[in-house]
Amino acid sequence: MPVTATPDISVLVPVMNEQGNIRQLIDEIAAVYADRPFEIIYVNDGSDDGTADELNNAAAAIKQLRVLTHERCTGQSAALRTALYKARAPLIAVLDGDGQNIPSDLPALESALLTIRPAQGMAAGVRVARKDTGMRRWASAFARSVRRALLGDDHPDSGCGIKIVDRDLFMRLPFFNHMHRFMPTLIRGEGGRVVAVPVGHRARTAGKSKYGILDRLFVGIADLFGVIWLMRRRSDPGNVTEKFSTEQVLNKNPKSRSGKKPAAKAASAVRQKSAQKG
Repeated sequence: MPVTATPDISVLVPVMNEQGNIRQLIDEIAAVYADRPFEIIYVNDGSDDGTADELNNAAAAIKQLRVLTHERCTGQSAALRTALYKARAPLIAVLDGDGQNIPSDLPALESALLTIRPAQGMAAGVRVARKDTGMRRWASAFARSVRRALLGDDHPDSGCGIKIVDRDLFMRLPFFNHMHRFMPTLIRGEGGRVVAVPVGHRARTAGKSKYGILDRLFVGIADLFGVIWLMRRRSDPGNVTEKFSTEQVLNKNPKSRSGKKPAAKAASAVRQKSAQKG
């Protein structure tokens, strides 16, 4: 399949110091979409281990892989934004780069997203049998209860990294550091729908987490008040309609474009027939 083909889906994977987790995850993603046009966009967010070498080797073997590199580490949300601006497909899949999300769950997420058509939105994973420490699960549960109380976010696993989003909607979301943790709230704030989909989860086999439990907890609370501020200041115009002028309608209908208006065109045809009879 030529790399120039417009992809059906773009899979975005931000990574920072994920040596040992690169090639297997890329191969799994490629296997899921082997019969469709797709692209995989990795963003190397300032890694200083062997991540860059592993990505370069993978790119030489997998033509659908694109590798973007940040000169310095800017965080997961910024890396996602970099990839989003380069993505070409109407559907955007997002995966964590640590290998704990399972690419074979992506088709179920896409199917769930298609059930809400014609609405736009996001199908977001809910980790079943989560392979994390008890302390990390407790911190996630606490953060979830706070988001539910203050934001009305009833998604059962906002921290899950695997999701599929309509690109147009994703592009409209406000950007800030750590915004990826609040995507269900932000999606709904833009009028989109959020569908929860059970997904698998597996233990990390290489590298280590980039987030400490307390760091994630306290930074998340600080961000929470910023999201509350954003939601209170958003303005919803409701349904937007457009009134077309007569000229615009004619331009949209090539069959009626002859340099004359339809009524004048009909009158001209009658005169021509009369002249022929005479």
